[in-house]
Amino acid sequence: MIQFRPLASSSAGNCYHVTDGRTELLIEAGIRFTDIRKALDFRVTRLAGVLISHEHMDHSRAAADLAKAGVNVYVSAGTAAARGLSGHRIKVIEPKRQFEVGTWVIMPFDVEHDAEQPLGFLLANQTGEKLVFITDSYYCRYTFSGLTHIAIEANYSLRILDENIAAGRVHPAMRPRLLRSHFSLENVLDFLKANDMSKVQEIHLLHLSDSNSDEALFRRRAQEVTGKPVYIAGR
Repeated sequence: MIQFRPLASSSAGNCYHVTDGRTELLIEAGIRFTDIRKALDFRVTRLAGVLISHEHMDHSRAAADLAKAGVNVYVSAGTAAARGLSGHRIKVIEPKRQFEVGTWVIMPFDVEHDAEQPLGFLLANQTGEKLVFITDSYYCRYTFSGLTHIAIEANYSLRILDENIAAGRVHPAMRPRLLRSHFSLENVLDFLKANDMSKVQEIHLLHLSDSNSDEALFRRRAQEVTGKPVYIAGR
């Protein structure tokens, strides 16, 4: 059974532990290596790999340290170049070319973000469960069938953002950047409606903004649309 555990989920750092009971992975490594070691009870070597979506530091901070510790780090060519990652533990992957890590079959796919070559990930285990992971993207062009777990960014609500701008709490220059780089609640709901929810067991909303989100609202709206259990990462 898939277990998805957020270690950190915010603009300060993102890191998620996922296991199917046989193979353990990290998705993102945007916190300090020392904090990752503590969260894993100092057993980093039990990790079969680390998936990094893009080069921004709140997602890739500990990538080089994990590689030095002997863990394979899977990144796009663009991410590797942007972060200067190299060595035999850095595994360059391509969008829509699947690969295997232990008991997982992983399909990377392209997403929309202001980074060199950002990726989302579809993970499938040997019992037929599927987890889709999407963060730091304002849109996903793909739909997925047979999903059992969804982990997706819900950074802001357009309504809350506009209210904060009108009240002077957020600078207007933030608006276009958010609209072209991060998932809004509104886009998340559209994504959920467009996908097959019949087998979904749980939904995790990631990377909520401290000022432009509302945890209770986001959970309620996602539950209304899907009828599934919804969890807020890091809360």
